[in-house]
Amino acid sequence: MSFRGGSRGRGGSGFGGRGGGRGGFQQRDMGPPAQILEMGKFIHACEGEMVCESINPKVPHFNAQIFLENKTAVGKVDEVLGPINQVFFTIKPTEGIQAASFKEGDKFYIGSEKLLPLEKFLPKPKPPPGAPKVKRAGGSRGGFG
Repeated sequence: MSFRGGSRGRGGSGFGGRGGGRGGFQQRDMGPPAQILEMGKFIHACEGEMVCESINPKVPHFNAQIFLENKTAVGKVDEVLGPINQVFFTIKPTEGIQAASFKEGDKFYIGSEKLLPLEKFLPKPKPPPGAPKVKRAGGSRGGFG
């Protein structure tokens, strides 16, 4: 009696004989990036984190490393909040950095590859009514043999 996901004589993995599991992603500290851009300015400290107002038109990645102007790492982006036209973000400081040690207006920087365009968070514009629809070719349904 065979059932979905059973090995059926092909590969003994629990994936029905298809491939194997993926290896884990190894996150490692890459050091400061070659190019950093101004990301935001410090507003105040809250519960051990730094609340900042974004001065960059792009949105930061979550967990993106944040630096001072001299490329010293100060922490990582923890949360992104606020409306799309006035973005705020919080920084979880790295060990040894105190959120209260910064003063209002201090600037923070981010690696240029750790920014997302604002368009990614906006709804896609609808095509004009006369535009032809893109049709995709139907794929095969698989099978044996």
